Amino acid sequence: MSWLRALKETARSGLEIERQRLEPLIAFRGAAGLALVVGTSLVLFGPEIAASSAFGAFQAAIATFQRSWRPRPVLALVSGASLAVSTFVGYVSASHPVLFLCLLGAWTFLAGLAWAAGPTGGIIASSNVAIMLVTITLPTSVVDAAAHAGMILVGGVVQAALIVLFPVRRWGAQRDALADALAAEADYARRLRHDPVAPFDPLPLMTARSAAAVTPRQARRRPAELHGARGIAERLRPVLASLADPAMGVPAEGLERAWVNELLGAAGSVLDAAARAVRHGEPVHLSATDLGVLKTPDNDVILVGPALRAADRLAALLDDVLEIAEGTGTDSGVPEHLAPDTRHRPTLLRLVPVVIKAMRRELHHGSPILRHAIRVAVVAVCGYFVGEAMPLGHGYWAPMTAVMVMRPEFSQTYGRSVARFGGTLVGIGLATAIVQTAHPDARLSALLSVVCAGLMYLLMRTGYAVSQVCVTAYVVFLLGMAGDDWSQTVTERIVLTLVGGLLAMIAYALYPAWETPRLRNRLAEWLVADGRYAATVVDQYAAPAHRDLEEVRDALIATREARVAWQEALATAQHEPVRHRGISRAAATDAQHALAQLGRSAMVLEAHLPPASADPVPGAAQLAEALRRATEKGAKAVRERRLPDWQPVVDAVAHWDVPTPSEDGTTPVGDPVVRRGAALLLEALEEFTRALDERGGSTRVSSTLAEN
Repeated sequence: MSWLRALKETARSGLEIERQRLEPLIAFRGAAGLALVVGTSLVLFGPEIAASSAFGAFQAAIATFQRSWRPRPVLALVSGASLAVSTFVGYVSASHPVLFLCLLGAWTFLAGLAWAAGPTGGIIASSNVAIMLVTITLPTSVVDAAAHAGMILVGGVVQAALIVLFPVRRWGAQRDALADALAAEADYARRLRHDPVAPFDPLPLMTARSAAAVTPRQARRRPAELHGARGIAERLRPVLASLADPAMGVPAEGLERAWVNELLGAAGSVLDAAARAVRHGEPVHLSATDLGVLKTPDNDVILVGPALRAADRLAALLDDVLEIAEGTGTDSGVPEHLAPDTRHRPTLLRLVPVVIKAMRRELHHGSPILRHAIRVAVVAVCGYFVGEAMPLGHGYWAPMTAVMVMRPEFSQTYGRSVARFGGTLVGIGLATAIVQTAHPDARLSALLSVVCAGLMYLLMRTGYAVSQVCVTAYVVFLLGMAGDDWSQTVTERIVLTLVGGLLAMIAYALYPAWETPRLRNRLAEWLVADGRYAATVVDQYAAPAHRDLEEVRDALIATREARVAWQEALATAQHEPVRHRGISRAAATDAQHALAQLGRSAMVLEAHLPPASADPVPGAAQLAEALRRATEKGAKAVRERRLPDWQPVVDAVAHWDVPTPSEDGTTPVGDPVVRRGAALLLEALEEFTRALDERGGSTRVSSTLAEN
């Protein structure tokens, strides 16, 4: 993609306004907390301290809107406390320019590294640095700075207290995540009726898994309908796939296929009903027809073999889902120790070493997070120099803008820079028009700032440009309340915002972290993860008595994470102004499809895992080892831009085609489920090689296996 096209697309995405579900009650609660803090501070301490406390309450409320599974009061407290510390330390060092610039650089660098802990931590840390640049201009002494920091902390405490006293849809984020996962399974079941090998995006399941992690305190309070349904939803996917797949289930046409389609349709309806019940905390409403299809004895007459086992397993899992969605499931839980099937989330104190470890992992040259931290630290210091050198006053606006818009990836940084400038123009224009018309005093300015903040909370998810209109007007009114000169507002804010945005964009162009050159690496990591998952599943057939389902589960999660990492990298690379290096878009799309089929084939094999009492499958151990080694070597070939060779897997699968007389005179050919599954795995691997062969060549395909 050319630079001109990339700039056009990022500008368009930055200014885009989306239609999202608004949350007026939550927005009103945040605005009410801000109004309470500002009004009390204004009456008791005056406009300057009121401005500081307002920033604390404002930022604490914003933190609660971030995508996080931790309790919202905790986010508000962490945001208020960290901003208070930043403000006090920043003011103490502000009178010593060299010391302050060193502190600003170090503080911003750590804020950039905080993205290693996740987007929520990165956004809160970056916002703290940006707001600190404003709040340190308000106090006049160290004592005043301590008072301002204390009031900022109070703002966070007030927002946290309001969340506790006036909760809005408790566990709402977790409910939505689990409901989305169930709804995704329902949609998958319906799509399988028309496409028996339809793809499935595991992201909703991964999101639900992340949402299911709880601290011991959360586990004691978690509603019963949020406990266990996620694990059942994950076990449903391979059952649905195996039931629909013609290679493992029923023929593509005929009575059995028609009946399977009825089962899949009923499963989709049941899962949709369970999703609605979980999302809204209401009883499950089901159709008697759907239950009749799933419970009818006709299953035993129409279906046989693996298809019948899958249908019985599907009915049992759906029963479990309905039981949990009704809230009648048991929460095995919790007082001091989490149940074995409950995902553990560390408390804040125990999270500190985890975050530090995550930051240390990013301290290498190829890390996008490290490059972002270096970029944002340098730009913050340079922006402060440039802002102070310009004869406009309020020079902090330039570094503040740069820190707020910079992100680890190209499209977000450029899109937010354009949106920030556009939002600032509109916000300042509106604020200026109101000021010139109403000539507000301190109290009216405070009221106007609260209104702007409330609108920002309400419209935050509709687009960054819209939120910046409200934020700009909020800051203008708030600083006007504290005695800012209205006559300087328009020119300096616009010019310095433009300077900050340009610095951010130039910094990324000079010191980028392009995802395009790393695409082959991501693809190789996904191939290794898929190979390990397939090998782990096949290993269970080799030794059923010693099977380890937890190992299979871990391998499945690893391949899902690798797949999502690849998809995110591919989406990021598509917007980068980088020429094709390593893999074309067509090859990337075909390779993605092949690896998705590889993972799907392994998942279907997982759905038919034998009981512990079953006999070992001859040749399964050799196939598992061949898959593991071949995919590791294949990943190395992908990184080195060579075509992978699957000959060890071909040999292992072909072993079952070689007649081997046994003692009773028969000729074993291996378990038919494993044999067919192995053929599907090999076909996916060979399709992967063909996808990477952009010269039009083809790899060796086993005709015998293709016929089978």
